[in-house]
Amino acid sequence: MGTVVRYVFLAAAACFVIGLHLMNSPRTARRGNTLSAAAMAVAIAATVVLVVHDGTITTTGWLVLVLGAAFGSGVGLYTARTVQMTAMPQLVSVFNAVGGGAAALLAIDDIVLALHPGVLGARSTVPGALDILIGGVTFSGSVIAAGKLQGIVPSRPIVFPGARPLNLALAVLFVSSAGWLVADPGSTAAVVVLTLAALAFGTTMVLPIGGADMPVVISLLNAFTGTAVGMAGFVLDESALIIAGALVGASGGILTKLMADAMNRSITGIILGGFGTGDTGPAAGADANDRVRSVSLDDVAIQLAYAAKVIVVPGYGLAAAQAQHELGELAEILEEHGVDVSYAIHPVAGRMPGHMNVLLAEANVPYPQLKEMEEVNPEFPHADVALVIGANDVTNPAARRPGNAISGMPILDVDRAKSVIVIKRSMGHGYAGIDNELYTDPKTGMLFMDAKKGVAELKAAVRTFVGA
Repeated sequence: MGTVVRYVFLAAAACFVIGLHLMNSPRTARRGNTLSAAAMAVAIAATVVLVVHDGTITTTGWLVLVLGAAFGSGVGLYTARTVQMTAMPQLVSVFNAVGGGAAALLAIDDIVLALHPGVLGARSTVPGALDILIGGVTFSGSVIAAGKLQGIVPSRPIVFPGARPLNLALAVLFVSSAGWLVADPGSTAAVVVLTLAALAFGTTMVLPIGGADMPVVISLLNAFTGTAVGMAGFVLDESALIIAGALVGASGGILTKLMADAMNRSITGIILGGFGTGDTGPAAGADANDRVRSVSLDDVAIQLAYAAKVIVVPGYGLAAAQAQHELGELAEILEEHGVDVSYAIHPVAGRMPGHMNVLLAEANVPYPQLKEMEEVNPEFPHADVALVIGANDVTNPAARRPGNAISGMPILDVDRAKSVIVIKRSMGHGYAGIDNELYTDPKTGMLFMDAKKGVAELKAAVRTFVGA
């Protein structure tokens, strides 16, 4: 039976690899997610079969397992059905916290409750110490990240006197306590010190990071979760956990690097203290307000109705207003009128990797219309209208100049379109905390409205002009 279950685990791990590969494309991502989920369900079922066969769990143990599985499944189903797309980033952070915390608890249980902890070798204690360390950092860091995204914790960088020395002291503490645990596996004190140091370090690591860096932080913590799960696999000698954790850790690490490059920032720089003021802070100055050009709904509708090519640039404002369905319907009206419509997706648009892709897919926007930054930037000079909805920092031409918070960050070349329309509630700035120079460009028209209301009314106005 043990051999059969091992083969099932190996097959499940192979499905994880195939599922991850399918997630490379929006067309196959849902299939990849379904395959990976099914593989994990099979692996869990095989584990239950093995436990029943070996008879190693008491009645109380079965009760705990059943109740835990029922509770977890219920919470998962409830969140999947009720959480809005705008809250998906903080939900991912919570899932990261749960994954990292669960992996750390596995190592703590295996080491603390070992029958003969003194004979545990480095093969168990080294990955066990790393599991507790990485899992603890992931748990507390993800909780803080979720709090920042939800607004419970201020999204601005929270820095206090002595923060850097404290982080250094915590690093020394968890390294020394990890060494202590490896040298003396039977020491409960070493486990407690290592766990508390890891939890504290995760908190002090994420607090100084600003809202502008949250997409990178989410991806980094996701990689930490995978690494912790992989370490738990070594502790438990379970190949399926090792492979699954390695896949998540490696893919999350690669994505983190790509996200950091998209912001022209180093991962080290982000961890040492991010930038950004979150949703608060001063709006544009009076001089900028005097230089903007406001436009009416009819002005925008006429431009869109008689354009040959329109590029839509979605941002977090679109997600916050839940205007994706109205936007999809507006695009359909324009396409029926012969307008070429596409969507420019910046790697860090929204609050997590792929946020805009998932948001627009929810509104049934055709996948071929979603274009990444490198693909769509050469098309802006040929666009009659660039319609920006809720995006800020990723469209700011100031990134091309040195000496500001976003200098060097790759941006969408919206200002190179023939005409630019920005739908925005106010002249407030983005996470980087600086004014967007696009708004004062002479060819930019500002439509000051809530995204959902603005797009809905714009849809009606366009219908009038195209006779749809």
